[in-house]
This record gives sequence, structure tokens and C-alpha cells, in this order.
Amino acid sequence: MPSTSLTATAPHDGRKVDQPDADELLKQADQLLTVMASIRRSGRLLARRPVELSTLTGSQIDLVSLVRRRPGVSVAQAAEELQLAPNTVSTLVRQLTDERLLLRRVDPIDRRVARLELTAGMQRKVGAFLDRRLAMLGTAMNRLSTGDQRRLTDSLAALVRLAERLKEQETTNG
Repeated sequence: MPSTSLTATAPHDGRKVDQPDADELLKQADQLLTVMASIRRSGRLLARRPVELSTLTGSQIDLVSLVRRRPGVSVAQAAEELQLAPNTVSTLVRQLTDERLLLRRVDPIDRRVARLELTAGMQRKVGAFLDRRLAMLGTAMNRLSTGDQRRLTDSLAALVRLAERLKEQETTNG
């Protein structure tokens, strides 16, 4: 059975737009998750993940990536940004420090706070890996038509808003 559309007013500019029905939105949500996972997976495979990262879980890699971007991040800040429970991040930190991939230092001002850093060797390896992933994605994006590049750029703002709505929903649902 084909899905029907409803006409709605876009809140940002007042234009009339066709809005998909609930079934179509579920199909689009599934497709979005599938495509995002495929892009991430292809990036990891093409960029040749360092051996030290090959056995890590997705959550561990997310934490390593965060610490690379924000050296000195606290466990609590990492938990908030990764949308994980603080005790989960503490477990990930323990695992990564046991593997000598991550350093956990006591904050000099507040000794109750742990600050996270990658070891020097991991900083170089993870940096090179992530740089290769970005370069490969950039190359693929450059091969898109100008129209597709523009649509992709325009969609980034919508994806950021979508992530914000999911975070709001998570907060509301506890």
C-alpha cells in the first residue's frame, strides 16, 4: 500500500512542504541509520584501522576519538558527550588504561576529577587513522555532483537538529 503525504507548514520559514506519513518516516529512519553505519564502516575499512584499535568495541573507539579531539576531558564530560552512563565510561577508561592506550590523570585543582589523555603513541596512530578517514570521506564527497554536495551540506544542519531532538527525547524519557 503506497504511503500518503500530509501537507504541513515548515516552522522555520512558513513554506508548505510535503511531510511523509508515519510508515514512510520509519522507513527513512531505518535507511538513515543503515547509510550512516555504512559510511562509518567504509571509512574504518578504507583507512586501515591501527592494530591497537582492531580489537576495540565501538564505544571504546568513540571514547578514544573523543579524547583525541578533547585531551583532558573528564570522565563526566565524556559520559555526557557520548551519552553514556558515567560508570560505563569509567569501565571503558579502565579497559583502555589497562591496554595502555589511555592515560587517566588526577585533576590538579579537583582531585576527585579524572582527566583523560591518549598515550603519545596512540595520539599519533589514532590521529593518522582519523585523518585518513576524513581524507577518504572528503575525496568521496568531492566526487559527488555539485548539487549533491550542496544537498549534503544543507542536510548537515538538519542532522544536527535531529541529534538535538534525540538528546532531548533521551532526557525526557530518563
